[in-house]
Amino acid sequence: MKNLLSMEHLTNEEILYILDRAQAFEQGEPSQLTKTYHVANLFFEPSTRTKTSFEMAERQVGCTVIPFDAGFSSALKGETMYDTVKTLEMIGIDAVVIRAKEDEYYNELLEGINCAVINAGDGAGQHPSQCLLDLYTIRKEFGTFEGLNITIVGDISHSRVAKSNATALKKLGANVRFLCPKDWKGDFEAVHSWEEVLEDSDVIMLLRIQHERHAISKNFSKDSYHDEFGLTAAREKRMKQGAIIMHPAPVNRDVEIADELVECERSRIFTQVRNGVYARMAILETILKGREQTWQSHTSKILNV
Repeated sequence: MKNLLSMEHLTNEEILYILDRAQAFEQGEPSQLTKTYHVANLFFEPSTRTKTSFEMAERQVGCTVIPFDAGFSSALKGETMYDTVKTLEMIGIDAVVIRAKEDEYYNELLEGINCAVINAGDGAGQHPSQCLLDLYTIRKEFGTFEGLNITIVGDISHSRVAKSNATALKKLGANVRFLCPKDWKGDFEAVHSWEEVLEDSDVIMLLRIQHERHAISKNFSKDSYHDEFGLTAAREKRMKQGAIIMHPAPVNRDVEIADELVECERSRIFTQVRNGVYARMAILETILKGREQTWQSHTSKILNV
């Protein structure tokens, strides 16, 4: 793996390798990196969990984190993404972690950029690191993906989490269903009533309503959305035994999920946050180790000439 841009680019073998390394990190195994790498986090959209989780993961695998503040960068003067990343590469950055509002912003970086690019979220496109931590959370719970019923609920059309998870979970053998208002399904087939999915779901994955991405806002009040599409306390009681609740956060309490359920016995919402550090450690190690091996191979060929 040279970069991590989309779950569509990963094979099942690559996914499972990253999950195995995440498990190893959680069990206390040290990083296999043999040198110190310099990483910069370029976040052009707000983030709490992803940004701080990456920063923690970078330090845990022995990287040096070079500060970057998008609000005080030359992007405000019109500098392109390519020129920003190329500048950082020339300074000595080995990898950049980027979140941007544009879908597939990374396409302009594929030619001419040699440092590793890790997509931390592109518009309403993909969020591969969130997907990998979600997969790790599910595998820890069930040991497999094969045959699980995963129901993703909410703002499907604008959710990079939904798109990333749908891609990966289907490849790994899970049954993925979508529940949302009729005009929020995007390109997916979806149901519009809890009655069709509630009682046989192994995982209910809730999504935040992304008001900032709606050109025209659906006429839902906080209470009406919660009543129709939220996971209420009454609905939680009807979930199957052993089923779990997930949410990528930030959580709108009493909108997507009843406040009392955020930390209930079924909830893995804050467990996902903790798992995010291990998953991102595995992502960083896998990409940087791969580049390390490529460099060593290239050096050996030169020395053998």
